[in-house]
Amino acid sequence: MKTEILNVNGMNCAHCEKAVMDAVAELDGVAEVKASAPEKKVTVVFDETKVTLDMVAAAIDEEGFEVI
Repeated sequence: MKTEILNVNGMNCAHCEKAVMDAVAELDGVAEVKASAPEKKVTVVFDETKVTLDMVAAAIDEEGFEVI
């Protein structure tokens, strides 16, 4: 398992955090995800053999947020 912390623009509230967490959690291979709007960060624990960091970033982007 690998842990990465992504900087994400556009999260402003708990609803934003939930949207990001739900989208990332749906990916096969993601074990844990936590989003913090005040910190503008998303922490994800994932199996590198099943999901890539690019796939995680794409899921966040699809929700309307920007991974920087």
